[in-house]
Amino acid sequence: MPRAAVKAVLWDIGNVIVRWDPRTLYAKFFKEPAQCDRFLSHVCTMAWHTAHDRGVTFADNRAPLLEQFPEYAEAIHVWETRWWDMFSGPIAETESAIEALHEAGVPQYGVTNMSHETFPGTIAMSPAFARLKAYVVSAHDGVMKPDPAFYALACERFGLKPAGVLFVDDSEKNILAARAFGFDAHHFTDPSALRPALEARGLL
Repeated sequence: MPRAAVKAVLWDIGNVIVRWDPRTLYAKFFKEPAQCDRFLSHVCTMAWHTAHDRGVTFADNRAPLLEQFPEYAEAIHVWETRWWDMFSGPIAETESAIEALHEAGVPQYGVTNMSHETFPGTIAMSPAFARLKAYVVSAHDGVMKPDPAFYALACERFGLKPAGVLFVDDSEKNILAARAFGFDAHHFTDPSALRPALEARGLL
């Protein structure tokens, strides 16, 4: 696909626009690193957390864990009560790129696997979110990346053709699925590589 054909940008949110990592919270919560490692690998795991992105509430999702791991009750609860302590702020390079694309008149949208309970607070974290015209949110829309149906929904909602889309995400599996769907895609691993990727496609 000619890179000049890219007309719009779809942004993932977590670890692309804002930094999110449960360890940011739990490294402070647990006194010993080994305790933190065990909790995140055996109790509140990323596989468990995925249910929030599917639309399960924090209260419903933690109930089985509280029964299974009563000794971790406080730690399980703070996944919700101190949720915002998992963030370490917006990513400056992405904020700058979003502003530059806005000035250039490039349409931009948000596409995210995220809980409906945390989405409003997340997009309040940076003025850059105001530059995104609309969103597909997994918990609201009942479909998750990397399901091709997620990308199809984004195209339908935003009035886009796959060949005209640049998708930016930090997850390799999401990137591979997006490319298979027909998107151009930038795997976000190094913030300093973002602007050159946009310039290479003639967007800036």
